[in-house]
Amino acid sequence: MHHRTEGFTLIEAMIVMLIAAILLAIAVPAWSNAMSAAHNGATRGTLATTLLAAVHHSALTGAEVVVCPRTGVDQCSGSVDWSMGWIVFADLNGNRSRDANETLVRQVSMLEGGVHLRSTVGRTRLVFQPNGGNAGSNVTFTLCDGRGTEQATTLVLANDGRLRQGKPTAAAAQACVYGG
Repeated sequence: MHHRTEGFTLIEAMIVMLIAAILLAIAVPAWSNAMSAAHNGATRGTLATTLLAAVHHSALTGAEVVVCPRTGVDQCSGSVDWSMGWIVFADLNGNRSRDANETLVRQVSMLEGGVHLRSTVGRTRLVFQPNGGNAGSNVTFTLCDGRGTEQATTLVLANDGRLRQGKPTAAAAQACVYGG
């Protein structure tokens, strides 16, 4: 009389573990890419709403409004790297630095999910005028994340306030992804 015990054999357990490992090897990169894309899209949306808030505040108050990458104390960093977040403030005295009496319109925290945002070299501040335009030349933001240089994109802000998306140069994409 043979008595069969219930359960798995060692080979059956190994096959199940192999299948689980294969599924995980496929799912983890896909999940990571989806999360990077979501964080990238959130940053794009946050930047667009920030620019609209700056134009809106400037038009309503008649004051110039500055948007700049921030330091930890809500001052302009002077950098082209916006990844640590940015601030928007009414620049009442025109010195392009936030003083104690100047309204902080908005502040954005450090970007999440390995997302990086860089502006055109030399464009460390955007100044919005009450007529809706921004002072200076067009500014190009390069937006990238952990998916690499091929997924990097640009957001170009024209002087008249129009924002369009494009493809960065290879050098700009490299600088965004790897710093420098």
